[in-house]
Formats: sequence, C-alpha cells, structure tokens
Amino acid sequence: MTYFLGIDGGGSKTACVVGDERAVLGRGESGPSNIVRVGEGNARTHLSSAIEQACAAAKLSTSQIGVTCVGVAGAARQEIRSVVERIISGLVPGPVRVTGDHEVALEAAFAGGPGIVVIAGTGSIAYGRNPAGETARAGGWGYAVSDEGSGHWIGRAAVEETLRALDEGQTPAMLEILMNTWDVPSQERLVLKANATPPDFGVLVPAITSAADAGDPLAREVLAQAGTELAALAKVVLQRNFAGVTTVPVAMSGGVFRHCALVRDIFYNVLQEECLHARVRTAVVEPVLGALALARKLPL
Repeated sequence: MTYFLGIDGGGSKTACVVGDERAVLGRGESGPSNIVRVGEGNARTHLSSAIEQACAAAKLSTSQIGVTCVGVAGAARQEIRSVVERIISGLVPGPVRVTGDHEVALEAAFAGGPGIVVIAGTGSIAYGRNPAGETARAGGWGYAVSDEGSGHWIGRAAVEETLRALDEGQTPAMLEILMNTWDVPSQERLVLKANATPPDFGVLVPAITSAADAGDPLAREVLAQAGTELAALAKVVLQRNFAGVTTVPVAMSGGVFRHCALVRDIFYNVLQEECLHARVRTAVVEPVLGALALARKLPL
C-alpha cells in the first residue's frame, strides 16, 4: 500500500492530508509555512507539525509516506523550491514535488481540466488553464505591489480608509476595532504599527469581516472593493486565455473567500455580470486536496 501526502503551505496556515489511492485518511493543520514571510526555521516547524498530525490521525508513521506534493507561494523561484524540498525530504521519505499554491488549487477545483481558480488568502492570484492546456495568471506579485483583494490588502485598505475618515473629521467605529485587534492604545500607535516592516495587516481581517456582518459601512466598503478587485483578476485571465470559449468555470479558494460572505457575493455578482461566459462555482475549494491529487499522479 502506498500512502500519499498533500500539503498546502500558506501565509497564515499549513494544511496537510494523508491518503491512499482513493481516500483521505488523516488531516493536520499548523501555522504558516511561507518561507518568505516566516523564515526557514518556522516553516520547518509548522510543516513538521502538520505532517505529524495528519499521520497520527491516519494511524501511520511518517516513515510510511511514499510520495509528497507541496503547494507553496513563490514556487516558481528555484531557491524556494529547493528549500521546501529539503525540508520535506528531511521529514518524510519518497519523492517530493514542490509546486505553486495556484497549481494545487487549480487541481483541487478542476482535476486537470480547464477553468480559472482565484485564490484570496494572505495573498491573491488568478490562474487558469484553457481547453488547449494553455495557462495564464494575473496578480500574485507580492503584498508590496499586488495581491489585490487578499487578506493583507483588506487589512491595509481598512487602515487607510479609517485614517482618511479621521482626516475628514469623522470618528469611524473601525478605529477602535483596529486598535483593539492590534492591541495598541492610540491612533498614533496604530499608525506606527501600520508602518512596521512588514505590517501584519492580515490579522485584522476577522475583525473587519465581523464589523461588515454587523453593518459597519467602512468595513462593508472595503470588503466589497476586495470582491471587485478579485473579479478583475479573474476577468484578465478569462480575456487572455479563453477567447472563443463559450463556458468558463471559475472557482474560489482561500480564507478570504471562505470566511467573508460579502467578498464572495460581490466577486460572484461582478464576474457574472461583466463576463457572461463565466460560471462561478459557489463552493470554496480546498487546495490541499489538489496537492494530494497531484501526489497520486507522481511516479513512485
């Protein structure tokens, strides 16, 4: 019996599943393993924890793993792939494939078939494969210059809009929400926190989402804009890579989509209205299952 390991190593968490040829046998979850954001040491710790949890749930030892596939952001860079492969090879035996998080998400959504997946987690990207097998992407160039609609983008936008409202003489409820979430005592300390290197804007998203659900207008405006930005990324890929295709399936992936109903709704409505060929699926896919599926396709 061969056992397969699929890993989705993200900027906010690491998800891991163990399976045989047909079924998922165990799951594990740990902290972030994006090497660029958390460093090699933290990434190794979190990857090890997630793998051990999944194997324990499956009643297997890590030495029984036969093949592993890992999806991580930045895998297009050889140095990132090499570090992740070295870490995983030190934790489990057998062949290891390191690929992009967008690749495993696309596999989870369409099982090798055509379509577009839009990921909105700590970062964001749209990635699609057309019926001819040609691929295209939009976004995903990092939080400093891209990642529109991502958790980082949402947190930063909420801080920006809050400070702008203060400049205009308003006293937005979001100010207290942001201060409490970041555990800072004043507006001045909030500004210092926002200008730290790198600022952890993503941690603000749950509070912003809760405020939007309670009707806060600033929070709702920020999340609606996030949904619009993500739809724009999907639209770029659709227009570049799906000319003449009458029906284009589109899937959502990532924590922002999973936890922010308003982002999902705006994304769905904008894309369906502006791209008549798009068919947006309402379920949010699990990239880790795509990593498991790709592991099963690797030669032993």
